[in-house]
Amino acid sequence: MKPLVPSVLLLLASTFATLAETGPIQVVLQEHRELIVKSSRKTIGPAIDAIASSGLPEAQSVLQAWQVKNIWMRKSDGLFFLGEKIDAKTYRLIDFDSGDSAGEIPKRELKNIKPNSGIRAMIGTALVQFQLLDPEPDQRMAALDAIERSPGASLLAPLRNSMEGESDAGIRARKMRIERLLTIAHGTGVDERVAAIEEMSTDLGVDVRAALNPLTRTEVKAFAGEIPEGLNVARRLDPGSDGLPREEAHALLVATGLAPAMVGREEIREALIANLEQDSVGGVQADELGTDQARMRAYGVLAETGTVPPLVTGAEIDAALDAHVFAAIYAEASPAITAAAEAALARIANRVGFSQSVDLALDALSLASIYFLAAIGLAITFGVMGVINMAHGEFIMMGAYTGYVVQQFVPNHTASILIAVPMAFVFTFGAGVAMERLVIRWLYNRPLETLLATFGISIALQQLAKNIFGTQARPLTSPGWLDGAWAINDVISISHIRIAIFVLALAFLGIFLFIMHRTRLGLETRAVTQNRRMAAAMGINPDRVNMLTFGLGSGIAGIAGVAIGLYAKVTSDLGADYIVQSFMTVVVGGVGNIWGTLLGATGIGFLQKGIEWFNPSNTLAAQTYMIIFIIVVFIQLRPQGLIALKGRAAGD
Repeated sequence: MKPLVPSVLLLLASTFATLAETGPIQVVLQEHRELIVKSSRKTIGPAIDAIASSGLPEAQSVLQAWQVKNIWMRKSDGLFFLGEKIDAKTYRLIDFDSGDSAGEIPKRELKNIKPNSGIRAMIGTALVQFQLLDPEPDQRMAALDAIERSPGASLLAPLRNSMEGESDAGIRARKMRIERLLTIAHGTGVDERVAAIEEMSTDLGVDVRAALNPLTRTEVKAFAGEIPEGLNVARRLDPGSDGLPREEAHALLVATGLAPAMVGREEIREALIANLEQDSVGGVQADELGTDQARMRAYGVLAETGTVPPLVTGAEIDAALDAHVFAAIYAEASPAITAAAEAALARIANRVGFSQSVDLALDALSLASIYFLAAIGLAITFGVMGVINMAHGEFIMMGAYTGYVVQQFVPNHTASILIAVPMAFVFTFGAGVAMERLVIRWLYNRPLETLLATFGISIALQQLAKNIFGTQARPLTSPGWLDGAWAINDVISISHIRIAIFVLALAFLGIFLFIMHRTRLGLETRAVTQNRRMAAAMGINPDRVNMLTFGLGSGIAGIAGVAIGLYAKVTSDLGADYIVQSFMTVVVGGVGNIWGTLLGATGIGFLQKGIEWFNPSNTLAAQTYMIIFIIVVFIQLRPQGLIALKGRAAGD
């Protein structure tokens, strides 16, 4: 007996060591060892749920290690550990319960638990309840992201439990919103779901509509007799009306086994071929099957013997339809919930429609401010001097390229824009003065020659820009504080750059009004505009006024180019994209009137956006319709524009 004592002691020591390693979380793992080792997405659910709901502090670390494929099972006893790689052939095992080392084991004696992507997703969902209470805000936000990606009924209780102690106001608000959405879909009581629906009925988020739409989804069903009680009926349907064609109604009866299917021509043909024996089928010779009547007779014989399905006549179909009741049945069983969901969706639809109108108006206003900036310089030169300057768009292009060049030397985008604006004005002002002195002054009162000359200058400036900067679009980067958009709700938003352009347009309006009404140049300009000969008789030099006015208009176009270049591509063709709209703005508003230019830009902006709303996929078509409208209405019926210039020489 004595030789057995050491063996018994060794066995007892091994048993006690195994028991010492089997802590509370290890017990849970061992209870589901077969499922964990098998790692099947279809069967792993109970194991994950058992770990997550164990209430043990080690549960989170186990799930996290499992998710990253770092759980190892020791083959000798089937215990699970966290693994630390020492080298290619050896791992150090860490006990989940104690955190202590369980020794260094050769890799060949271990089995790595490798969950597939589906199991990892399930583990991620289980980890959410721990992340919702994590002290790090980023982890709590990540948990909320995971809930939004994969909302489920099991997440509702952990989310509610985490809300009371939430210290961050923003995260708490987001938790409350997600909790309402989960309650709509997975709440246990009708009253709480209806309350959640009514509370979210003013929210325009897409996720709210995604939560409400399934509650109003219906399925058409057929019943032999009356509709069973307990079903949430949306409406009864009559075959042939109410959006239920008779063919679909009969197909529904066939699919549910309530009526036999019709046999089509192709089925009849295949059945006859399959049953052709000795050049005849159903007592009809093969050479006689050339008519529908013969084929139907042969098929009828086969149907009588049970060889093929029987033919279904129109009268039989009508009788089957008359013998059944059709209805659209809600997928949601509670009438109170479907009624609340439909009311909420209707309310949201009204608010979405209003918000879309506001968003369209903001887009139109933004476009109008861009057109106003592009046209204000042309309004000055065209209105005061009567010069059709086809090169006006190229001054816009020159201003945009000035901004680009400045940014090559001033890397700070805010500082570069502040420097580029006055530099663009100075550069294009000088170019405008040079153009007026060298070309325009010799062509006054010769509109056709002026148009051709400025058109040639336009082409020359475009080619010069291509030679200097190339044909590739150049970036004019906006400052960081102009990134993003101002989002009023999920529907209404406007980019910060467009807001800045709108403010810039208002600023230019104020500056222009100040120049025209508070400076000597403005007084002389208005005098020359209203009566050139009388102004000259009063001692005003019209040539000097023309030169400064043309330079001022060109300089403003350069500043507009900097603003437009912040969101549009800067190329040699930039100005060509705005020259037509600039002339239309001036013509519609009234030549020589700044308020008319403002009104014209607003009208064209709203008109273009309105046309695009009807045909959103074709912006070019919208511009074409707009040009046709302006030609018909203004050039034909009101050539003086919306606000006609008043003065003794207004008609000259």
